[in-house]
Amino acid sequence: MTTAATTHKSVLIADDTPNVRDRFTRALEAAGHRAESVPSAGELLARIRTRVSDIDLVVLNLRLPPAGGLDLVRAIRKLDGGRLPLVILSGTVSAARDIRELAGLGVAGYVNEFSPDAHILPCLVPHLFPDSFNRRASPRVTLGIPVAYRHSDTIAAAVTLNLGKGGLAIRTMSPLDPGVRARVRFRLPNSRRDIDAEGQVAWSDRRVGMGLQFDRIDPADQRAIDDFVENQFGDGAGD
Repeated sequence: MTTAATTHKSVLIADDTPNVRDRFTRALEAAGHRAESVPSAGELLARIRTRVSDIDLVVLNLRLPPAGGLDLVRAIRKLDGGRLPLVILSGTVSAARDIRELAGLGVAGYVNEFSPDAHILPCLVPHLFPDSFNRRASPRVTLGIPVAYRHSDTIAAAVTLNLGKGGLAIRTMSPLDPGVRARVRFRLPNSRRDIDAEGQVAWSDRRVGMGLQFDRIDPADQRAIDDFVENQFGDGAGD
């Protein structure tokens, strides 16, 4: 089986909260990746300035002291020339309008810093191995809801890891091969109707699960997913 995770990566975790740094470090190191952490903007920029070629991914708290926010992302881009994939801790986005500007700065995605430990690696794998993840780019919402998927005559029940506008990630110990077509059925939180979608397996890893990229979905179901994803970021942006 083809897997997304076949080499070890180096990840820089920039957050001023020891618990967040420790949890992300443990999750990455347990999968064989290298993880380093920095608690301040100054240390982050110094590390990028001197070792940018050794970093594969930056997980960033936008409120990193003493000077975070969009200006910190701009400072990173001046140093790395747009090279480094940046994943933002979603709870540190101060305003929903910032998401568009962050996209313009080349931010790769978002991850919830309060995700369960078992969800951390699956949320980061698409950004560690982007070439293995042929999917429509959109923010991903960490979400553990029941999902049923069907391939040929086989139907299996599992749990989602995250959901985006263009697809979802599923935790399963028996993932389908990349390129295989499958149908999924799930229900969004606080919804009374099921969503049915069909697509192609974009990535597969026995230690994590698999990702499905939608290509056939009812327009009403697509709008429901779009609204749900946008509301998650919008509701949390003012916290």
